Amino acid sequence: MNFHKLKSGTDVRGTAIETKEEGPVQLTDPVVEAIALGFLCWCEKRLGRPASRLSIALGRDSRLSGPRILAALSRAFTARGAQCLDCGLASTPSMFMAVLDLPCDCAVQVTASHHPYHRNGLKFFTRDGGLDGPDVAEILDLAQRGACPPEAAGGSCAPCTHMEQYAAHLREIIKSGIGAADYERPLAGFKIAVDAGNGAGGFYAGQVLAPLGADVSGSQFLDPDGRFPNHIPNPENAGAMESASRMVVDSGADLGIIFDTDVDRAGVVDRQGREINRNRLVAIASAIALEDAPGGTVVTDSITSDGLHDYIETTLGGVHRRFQRGYKNVINEALRLNALGVDCPLAMETSGHAALRENYFLDDGAYLVTKIIIKMAALKRDGKDLEDLLAPLREPAEALEVRVPILEEDFRARGNRAVEELEAYARAQGWAIAPDNFEGVRVSFPAGEGDGWFLVRLSVHDPILPINVESNASGGAEAIREKLRGFFASHSQGLDCGAL
Repeated sequence: MNFHKLKSGTDVRGTAIETKEEGPVQLTDPVVEAIALGFLCWCEKRLGRPASRLSIALGRDSRLSGPRILAALSRAFTARGAQCLDCGLASTPSMFMAVLDLPCDCAVQVTASHHPYHRNGLKFFTRDGGLDGPDVAEILDLAQRGACPPEAAGGSCAPCTHMEQYAAHLREIIKSGIGAADYERPLAGFKIAVDAGNGAGGFYAGQVLAPLGADVSGSQFLDPDGRFPNHIPNPENAGAMESASRMVVDSGADLGIIFDTDVDRAGVVDRQGREINRNRLVAIASAIALEDAPGGTVVTDSITSDGLHDYIETTLGGVHRRFQRGYKNVINEALRLNALGVDCPLAMETSGHAALRENYFLDDGAYLVTKIIIKMAALKRDGKDLEDLLAPLREPAEALEVRVPILEEDFRARGNRAVEELEAYARAQGWAIAPDNFEGVRVSFPAGEGDGWFLVRLSVHDPILPINVESNASGGAEAIREKLRGFFASHSQGLDCGAL
């Protein structure tokens, strides 16, 4: 088994249920146990404590393979004398909070986010936050080498109700943030519908909103079901968002919320059934974050729109820093800027990963919607709603994404070469290359030549060149695509340009 093939950014991911399409199970019990032992060795080195003195919180999302994998982790940890706290069904962000709340030394969440039901994975946390890519690579290297702390007596695994504590924490934030006359029921009179997609997010309706007085009767798919029978639990998925929009319209809700499987991301639907997602969601999060940090910097990924840039800098008076795709990349950039003395309260990727400085720069979908609910209540007091907050946001007339597969085995080398060649081609054409871009090539075109922009970059994990195009004019996206066809017509070796 090549353990390094299981690395996916800052996670471990692999098949956990055999399927015809993806073949046999990768995350077998022995593989999971080997990774667990590698993690113990990593903790001994980084946390300075022997495995027999470690306390570890364990949680999982609703996937069918979750209980099996969690049990394998527990066996490996307890055989080395560690004390495990089984949090059961839990959100990924709550597992970081468990390290602070319980307290314990570290935590492991069993999840594969929005990936199909037959896949699963692991995320690791210490008090410093989620482990980064190099940390995960080191753990997998230790597993590959069979690294193993000595067996020790005294290990245990006890059930833990930390999700109740986490839900109570969110309730207190809403109560203090709204400051209603009825302090204990500040959401009385609001109808809020939650779509958990049969993932781990159903708790938000029953344990956070309902006790605060909200009518959550329009909610759907709250019961955990690892087959995900209703739709993919992913706010970026068009079908999932359409389902959430119908939920809001059919129930007459004031607000709709949709979570991904493990609740580190969320999307929102306004009372008219209109999606507040991607650039619109970043805009609302920016408006909230900059209220207490006037003139502050918002870090986003590279594919955010020109309209969002103007909204952050002109409407909100902040600074917009477009950085690299990947939620951990934008979080790390925000941490770096704050360490340099730059006031940076928010790091957010258009996929919905939102990390606020006030919340440990933890990407937490439940925390984000908690802040949005507080803002919605404040707007209502002024006779306004979320749509009024977004009114100044200029949105493109057209947008498209094309994914160009890279066919060569060394896809990174070929992808990077394609980006370099495109940049040289753009300069030769006299195109306006963005001076503040940190990933790929971003080029803007004036009215009459597409009135928009494209971004071509190399995917963070996959052998793909994603191409994003936006235009402010009807037909502009196709005009920009035609310009790109001119480049790829003579630079297509090792690429499948059919989709372009």
